[in-house]
Amino acid sequence: MGRTGYVVGGVAVALIAWWLLPGWVTLLIVLGLIAAPIVGYLMLDPSQRRRVRGQARKRIGS
Repeated sequence: MGRTGYVVGGVAVALIAWWLLPGWVTLLIVLGLIAAPIVGYLMLDPSQRRRVRGQARKRIGS
């Protein structure tokens, strides 16, 4: 399953959560899921970031 499947699944879960939970709770959950990887990436040192970017390029190229 590719990245598209994860995106579709994430949207489906978000819509179900929006329907079941109050809107602000769902918004906090969605923002947390978006912010966690960004904060984790920003916590890496420059050498670790280069390594992560290099692996992403290898994955795209293969």
